Amino acid sequence: MSVYIDSTSQLIHDQERALAISCPHCEVTAHVTVSAVPNFADLQAYKPAAIGVVYRCDACHAPVFLRYAVRSYRPNRIELAPQFVEVERPREKFNFTHLPEEVELLFREALVCFSNSAYNAFASMCRRTAQAVFADLGDAAKLHLFDELNDVREMADIDIQTFMAIQNVIFGTQADSHSDPPHLDGATASVVLEVMKDMLYEAYIRKGRLQQALMVRRYFAEETADDLTPVLASSARVKQAAGQDSASLP
Repeated sequence: MSVYIDSTSQLIHDQERALAISCPHCEVTAHVTVSAVPNFADLQAYKPAAIGVVYRCDACHAPVFLRYAVRSYRPNRIELAPQFVEVERPREKFNFTHLPEEVELLFREALVCFSNSAYNAFASMCRRTAQAVFADLGDAAKLHLFDELNDVREMADIDIQTFMAIQNVIFGTQADSHSDPPHLDGATASVVLEVMKDMLYEAYIRKGRLQQALMVRRYFAEETADDLTPVLASSARVKQAAGQDSASLP
């Protein structure tokens, strides 16, 4: 794949028509079109190791910034690496309903770290989130969630190296629960994120939703019973009166 900037400051990209990303603004996976490219003469003068290109999302027309590493500077063109880095990424979403305030605060910051590719900071915030969960729910819940982690490993077929990293991030090492979380790459951090979401769902959201659903069901059942009470009472009086009238007939 060839990607370069020519002497007229035009970005030439072999796969430009197929270039699509998840827009950080509208969160739609859409094609992006080049909007602004650095000046060729300025790049030749300063020779930065990486350059930024402004694209336009074809779905919402918002600006999208991509960064390319420079491979080489030539008299008539500047060769770029085909891989780019998304300067902005869509924010990770999560339903925080039913989470305690402290757990919500810590996990919100963890999601911000992940969205900005700060994976080691993300691991640290996941550790703090897990510790807040265990402090809130107690040791019995911690053991239950540890068992759930093993079930997730089997269901998702997580390899042993990734599983050990997840276990270290969430539960710490057996020797020292306050040891530093392991360094994470993007792929491992993505798995940790999904496991954390599943753990918080199991610890709080599932129970909260069930309790809420039962409360709504109970409310409507009581409302229905209250509405039917006068009808049933009236029906009983009618039946009683009919019985009395039948008894008075010769």
